[in-house]
Amino acid sequence: MADVVLALMRTLASLRQGRIWLYVLAPALVSLVLWIVLTIWGLGQMVQWLLGHQPLTLLVAWGIAWLATLLAYLGAWMAIFAMAYLTASLLAAIIVLPLLLKHLASTDYTDLAPLGKDSFSAAAVNSVVASLLFIVGWVITLPLWIIPGMSLILPMLLMAWYNRRTFAYDALSMHATEAEWRALRPRTKTSMFMLGLTMALLAHVPLLGLLVPALAALSFVHYGLEALRQMRGGAVLTIEKEPS
Repeated sequence: MADVVLALMRTLASLRQGRIWLYVLAPALVSLVLWIVLTIWGLGQMVQWLLGHQPLTLLVAWGIAWLATLLAYLGAWMAIFAMAYLTASLLAAIIVLPLLLKHLASTDYTDLAPLGKDSFSAAAVNSVVASLLFIVGWVITLPLWIIPGMSLILPMLLMAWYNRRTFAYDALSMHATEAEWRALRPRTKTSMFMLGLTMALLAHVPLLGLLVPALAALSFVHYGLEALRQMRGGAVLTIEKEPS
């Protein structure tokens, strides 16, 4: 857990820079405006759709329609929050993370040579696939939310997985070779999940939630580059051009 704490401390330290705040706020503001508009248009329709499907139809049949309605509104708002988080995460992963990565690489991690592939398309595909799997997992586990406590636990676990799945690869793609990524992945899997879970917990804090995707991107960049630095033994690597 020491490596996770270190990444979080460096994330807080980075927030003293004005440019970092620009990166953090941008995806949150875009997602917020988009989903306010969509909520005004579609909240009632989503509630009605939930009320027409199990297990809420069973509650209506048992004569406790008030509970079914309450759960439908809760489910609708949780789904809207999840989609807003997902939108902010896509923006953070595809647009903001590369900017954060280049900024930190030129300031905090100048000793790490970029030996990987700076591929926008690969990062975009990774983010979209993670988002689709997140949506599938959300839909599959939705019936379990009727179990007390599951409406809090399941979204956090899904978001923790999503954060790790989305940001871990993108944070290292430019610096780590394929061999280094294969070596790092098993040894950092648990710590990265815990970092993702920490961000998922912060996502449920009022007014902070939509800032979390960009903060998660920042923390995973710090974690990933430090893990790569330690694996390389602190060696300063350079890239020499081949003679023409």
